[in-house]
Amino acid sequence: MALVRAYLPIGIIVRKSPGVTRWAKWSWRVVAVLPGAGPADWRELRRDGDAVEYHAATLNLDLWSSDTEAYLVGLSAKIPSLIVVLRETQGSANGMPFEPVIVTASPYEGQDYLDSGDGLIEAVPMPLGVIGWVRDFVQEHHVEEVFIKRKRDKQRVDLVEDGKGDARVRQMSDVYRAPRGTSSDSGGVH
Repeated sequence: MALVRAYLPIGIIVRKSPGVTRWAKWSWRVVAVLPGAGPADWRELRRDGDAVEYHAATLNLDLWSSDTEAYLVGLSAKIPSLIVVLRETQGSANGMPFEPVIVTASPYEGQDYLDSGDGLIEAVPMPLGVIGWVRDFVQEHHVEEVFIKRKRDKQRVDLVEDGKGDARVRQMSDVYRAPRGTSSDSGGVH
């Protein structure tokens, strides 16, 4: 079966608000996504005092027919979510500390990014239209994989004990005995 890909442009909405500790001047969070959004580069959408919301970027949400099991897991969550990954940047042209890198509907892929701890990783609730689009893709392309239990062979390998340790390694004596000193040893601790 051929690998099938579908994609949908998703706008990433990031909120910058004053930090709550003296160590973090600003708090950055991905607060929403916009399905079908046009291109953007940190375009300001709304300002409320010191808090500002930006349309940071528009990324493609890719769905692959090989990942339908992961999408099913994501859709069955209490709140189906998209995972958005922002990487920290140094001295970017737009002056923003993050660059949107990926948006995914796969909780498995999202977990991989969380495990790496690289950047800002946020789960954002999926809009209803995106839930329907992902569900339709899964219904069309999901193939249930049958679990096949591996069976042991009947050969008994515990009846004969050839010796201790690895038979391929030549040994002069029992592997559990302390090594014998050589003639070059002076017998004392150096």
